[in-house]
Amino acid sequence: MPARPALILASTSRYRRELLERLRLPFEVRAPEVDETPLPNELPAALADRLALAKALAVSSTHPDAIVIGSDQVADLDGQAIGKPGSHERAVAQLRAMSGRALVFHTAVAVVCAARGFERRACVPVTVRVRRLSDGEIEHYLRAEHPYDCAGSAKAETLGIALLEAIESDDPTTLVGLPLIRTCEMLRAAGIDPLAP
Repeated sequence: MPARPALILASTSRYRRELLERLRLPFEVRAPEVDETPLPNELPAALADRLALAKALAVSSTHPDAIVIGSDQVADLDGQAIGKPGSHERAVAQLRAMSGRALVFHTAVAVVCAARGFERRACVPVTVRVRRLSDGEIEHYLRAEHPYDCAGSAKAETLGIALLEAIESDDPTTLVGLPLIRTCEMLRAAGIDPLAP
């Protein structure tokens, strides 16, 4: 039986690492060196897709025999990309803008193996409807969770779920940062089956 190829997650996100751990596959983590600046007039879904592939390719270039997973998430409010706030003030502004509205989180995943010329990618949307939020609710949430490293200040796997009215997706881990159903499909195509003995 041939040895399973090495699996690498091209990400520094602890959320993606924790999600990938659910598959109980051995993997390494490598930080991709990728400029995440949006291109002029680049739509949020296209930005997420481009960056997921760029991250996978960046790591694959130095680990050509490995199966490399890259992923990126961009929140989309009326066609405008909403990134990681990075500060309390920006998070407040994001949540005020999102209050009472629907937005889409585009989570892209790419799986590549340079040595085999293997490349698969998908961009999975999640529609999120945010409740009308008071400034007090926003402050309480931000002080409790510090979601400054999350696109759109959304940390739905913890207290952030209380901000929401609904989540619509066919791949439930997508909002957290890695669509595991799609990722499993791509890994099987690459020769790594999480359910194989």
